[in-house]
Amino acid sequence: MTIEVDYRFPLGVDVHKQAKMIAVGQTVGTWDGRFSHREESLRAHLAQVVNVVEDDTGSTATIHFPESNVEGDIASLLTMIFGKYSMAGQGKIIDLRLPQHYGKEPTVGMSGIRERLGVPHRPLIMAIFKPALGLSPEDHALIFSQVAHAGLDIIKDDEILPNLDIAPTKKRLEACLEVIHEVKAKTGRTVLYAVNVTGSAEDLIKNARKLVWKGANALLLNVLTYGFSVLDTLASDPEINVPIFAHPAFAGALCAAPHTGLAYSVVLGTLMAHGGADAVLYPAHYGSLPFDPQEEAKICQILRQRNVFPVPSAGIHPGILPQVIQDYGPDVILNAGTGIMDHPEGPAAGVRAFFEAWERLQGGGAFDLASLPEGALKRAVEKWGSA
Repeated sequence: MTIEVDYRFPLGVDVHKQAKMIAVGQTVGTWDGRFSHREESLRAHLAQVVNVVEDDTGSTATIHFPESNVEGDIASLLTMIFGKYSMAGQGKIIDLRLPQHYGKEPTVGMSGIRERLGVPHRPLIMAIFKPALGLSPEDHALIFSQVAHAGLDIIKDDEILPNLDIAPTKKRLEACLEVIHEVKAKTGRTVLYAVNVTGSAEDLIKNARKLVWKGANALLLNVLTYGFSVLDTLASDPEINVPIFAHPAFAGALCAAPHTGLAYSVVLGTLMAHGGADAVLYPAHYGSLPFDPQEEAKICQILRQRNVFPVPSAGIHPGILPQVIQDYGPDVILNAGTGIMDHPEGPAAGVRAFFEAWERLQGGGAFDLASLPEGALKRAVEKWGSA
């Protein structure tokens, strides 16, 4: 089996020279007559340049790497396809095609999350605790109670919230578990709380196990700062049988440059989907972070093909639900921070506005202010507008 990688080079770069440099330098390297008795073995590990396309803006080289060169994980894969060469400043990985069996399937995945929530068809609604820092565990529980009783499916810690003295992770979980149990007892509904796991690699894994033992029903991981090996370990641990939500923090440092790094669809799509994530957050193209619609669509497609939930984020609010469903369809988790927490009538109304929007969309109703009845959705559209 082979691993296929497309490298894009700007104008002025000798694509044939650079592609050969990658194929040889990122695999076997050169050898001479001293190793003639190993010729067959060496060639079996050598990558091959299989295609070169040149156009008015640059060139693309496709290289096939032997799967036998890596260990079936993301770390050894990245070391092979871009490790040392990433410092050459010459090209960018724009696509990566892995065998279906490579890496990890999600432990819970899109279908499993729907099953645990008991929501088979509609888009899921997710909120973020805001403010991000400075709240106590009791503050978190109060906010959680408001949105959970309003029908929210999932809430997550902000990615920048670690295990701080003002709101220790264990205490946040304990406070929020009371809400989870209360909602379950009163309504029969399950609400997921993706608690942020942090610390050194060893401590993070231990902390994740402890949190799940104590009742955590979802985890949030900053995969790109803590590492794909940490994601792999969490996803492989039979004691951590809860969905892992992968946050895209630090992705811009890897992907934003036009001629170096890796495409967002490779990092937030392919690598996450084969790395063990159950749901992956990424910026929505019409949200508060600039993002290319084609890259976003590619991420969404790659994730769904592996049963991983796409989670468009940043700038999501009830008024754009028609556009959201047109772009993504219903198999999506809509992640709203400001779009829920800053609703003029409070966070609970922010959640209700999403459900009013879904019902109105299902009924074919318009979203202009003149057509909207009084209620949470109208207040949201007054503040944020509509698609």
